[in-house]
Amino acid sequence: MDTDDGTGKVVLRLDGVRKEYGDAVALDGVSLEIRAGEAVAVMGPSGCGKSTLLSMVAGLDRPTAGSVVVHGEDLGELDETGLALYRRRRIGMVFQFFHLIDDLSALDNVALAAQLTGTSARAARLRALELLDELGIADRRNAYPAVLSGGERQRVAVARALMNRPAVLLADEPTGALDSRSGEQVMDLLIDLNQIGQTLLMVTHDPRLATRCASRLIEFADGRVARESTLERSA
Repeated sequence: MDTDDGTGKVVLRLDGVRKEYGDAVALDGVSLEIRAGEAVAVMGPSGCGKSTLLSMVAGLDRPTAGSVVVHGEDLGELDETGLALYRRRRIGMVFQFFHLIDDLSALDNVALAAQLTGTSARAARLRALELLDELGIADRRNAYPAVLSGGERQRVAVARALMNRPAVLLADEPTGALDSRSGEQVMDLLIDLNQIGQTLLMVTHDPRLATRCASRLIEFADGRVARESTLERSA
């Protein structure tokens, strides 16, 4: 049973997760835990299993062996419909290239995430506007993605990911497509979110993102956890 020992309840547990694609082994017996309120960065060379790890936690792919449990829910016990509901209700995802819908305004891109879970359009838009305001982008609510800067688009994507109050926010190279200034702003945003209690799991090639935003670093090599370390956030 998950217990609170002062560092928060376990919200994500991988136990012996293995993932094979034909003869290739992407994850080789990965076990790890992430507790509520942690900000964890995963780093390692290309092809080491980082993105596969996120796919497992997101319920976008299934392990060949082992288990993934998020917020008490064993993803291996869910069918495809259950996994879709899980993705909408339990986690939020932020990607390198934003994945916004071009013909929806910033507000509607964010609101859609809640409407897909059955929230009324009015309630969804109110929550979306509240988030855009909190993230400092409410004045761009009626703008379409094509006219937003990269930093603005990523803020919209973060707001969308937070719409359903996820147990874990997953970020895949969240600053990878941004210029230096926008990247710094997104880092600040992730820090702020974590400081108010949002659990983060970030995959990145950028050591500055890890040292600025994470409290723990997991280094991957050849599909395995090679090293874990506690981080003191840099300024």
